[in-house]
Amino acid sequence: MTATAFTPRRELAHRTSDGIEVTLFWTKPSNRITIAVLDTRSGEALEFEADGSAALDAFNHPYAHAATRDARSLATTGVSTSPLTATTDR
Repeated sequence: MTATAFTPRRELAHRTSDGIEVTLFWTKPSNRITIAVLDTRSGEALEFEADGSAALDAFNHPYAHAATRDARSLATTGVSTSPLTATTDR
């Protein structure tokens, strides 16, 4: 059996507006705050670290903060813009 690296991130806030999803995460061991942004229309995503004192501002204005931070693009494949549905193969 191989151990898998696991980083326990806690979602502190999430919002969706006009196809843009923004999530504020906190990682306890490192005390890091990160903001994840997903454009469900284009499938583009980015994530960046935010200073704890500016976390709420970064959550409310992610693109302004991403421009001043080392934001990294995340994989854009596999993002569905359709509503989630549950199906079962039998």
